[in-house]
Amino acid sequence: QVQLVESGGGLVENGGSLNLSCAASGRTPWRMGWFRQAPGKEREFVINIRRDDGIIYYGDGVKGRFTISRDNRKNTVFLHMNNLKPEDTAVYYCKADEVGVTYWGQGTQVTVSS
Repeated sequence: QVQLVESGGGLVENGGSLNLSCAASGRTPWRMGWFRQAPGKEREFVINIRRDDGIIYYGDGVKGRFTISRDNRKNTVFLHMNNLKPEDTAVYYCKADEVGVTYWGQGTQVTVSS
């Protein structure tokens, strides 16, 4: 069982930056990343990174603005968000994958003011 603890959400102005972190208990899953869900919308993929080779996959509309890094010794991934826009406002969820199992964090609110 892996537990995910997220931190770093908050309110930021249009064009600002914000960093989120997600710590996994006990071990680093083979892939970790982020989804987000805005009010009235479906949860959507944002970005993820693979533990062993560091390959990153980006969701629509975030490449060039968002990136992700990892610290395998601390079982933690970091979401770096730059040039934030009001449409980035959402609850951001950390997601971790192991073989046959998926874990979700509790979510952290990111609000970008216009």
